Amino acid sequence: MYILDIDTKQPYRVYIGTMLLEQTGTLTREACGGDRAVIVTDTNVGPLYALPVRKSLEEAGYAVDVFTFEAGEEHKRADTYVSILEFMARHEMTRSDVVIALGGGVTGDMAGFAAATYMRGCSFVQVPTSLLAMVDSSVGGKCAIDLAAGKNLAGAFWQPKLVIADIGCLATLEREQFADGCGEVIKHAAIADADLFEELERTPLTLDLLMEDVSRVALLVARNIDIKRAVVVADERESSVRKLLNFGHSIGHAVEASESYRLGHGTCVAIGMNLIASASAHRGYCDAEVPSRIRSLTAAHGLQNTCSRNVEEIYAAALHDKKRRGDSIDLVIPHAIGACSIEPTDLEEFRSIISEGLEMQEGDIAC
Repeated sequence: MYILDIDTKQPYRVYIGTMLLEQTGTLTREACGGDRAVIVTDTNVGPLYALPVRKSLEEAGYAVDVFTFEAGEEHKRADTYVSILEFMARHEMTRSDVVIALGGGVTGDMAGFAAATYMRGCSFVQVPTSLLAMVDSSVGGKCAIDLAAGKNLAGAFWQPKLVIADIGCLATLEREQFADGCGEVIKHAAIADADLFEELERTPLTLDLLMEDVSRVALLVARNIDIKRAVVVADERESSVRKLLNFGHSIGHAVEASESYRLGHGTCVAIGMNLIASASAHRGYCDAEVPSRIRSLTAAHGLQNTCSRNVEEIYAAALHDKKRRGDSIDLVIPHAIGACSIEPTDLEEFRSIISEGLEMQEGDIAC
């Protein structure tokens, strides 16, 4: 088991290992206290893991209720969020009680935002069950819901009191779901860790690797969380260096929206990274090796890396990106593997970058 401390204004601990679901109650009691717990989960994860988590919480002295919503990004909406709040109120939750987010990134966002706003804030615990949630969304305190205009447009910064990443949960993922999580793993390596990028080139992170060497996968998850920890601790509210974590996201979120969320988040981030890297090489911001290696590594992890959407569709969706400021947007530009910069970019220039990336995209994996 690996233990990482996130030293934000509200510090918390991340546990990474196996057989951790059964320890949820004990760990939550130590971190949060309280009398009641509401488990927020979805229709995919609940049948798999809600029972052992509930049992563990009850053994630790909690009165436990379970809220289950329909799985899918299309349900990360205001009506689901309000339903969670009403459920908490009906079950007489107080601000000293705790919300348990059991599931992937959508569940973590929904439960976190509900916890951040119920009675002006109560404790919550992240129990991520997908690779994407373990390495990215469960750490850092960003929680949000989608609006009709775009992704994650209503939300809050609300740090969890505890994160429990049970690597054993990854064994129940479909290959496509597991690969989708690798989009964020590759992003972390591309912005901050050239050695990790090379390691992934030698041995891709796959479900087969999980079955062969679970301890190595646990270590890779821990290394990714450590990368995010360093960035989040340096810039908790995303005013400067934390924006590096958005590499590929401005285009990626736009692709997600234009595809009506048919594609996974990690897949869309991979597409965004490829387009930005290709345009950056075309402009001389980085060597041609950079987009070539990103394209090869995303493909090796089973990720789509090109997109059939046109520049107008992507640009129109990107105008709703949170990183936009008036007539400009903050873009993460790669200069080498492991080295990127944050560049305020005029919107017309951003449109040109999208266009150049689309023109230069290569490969035979298309949306």
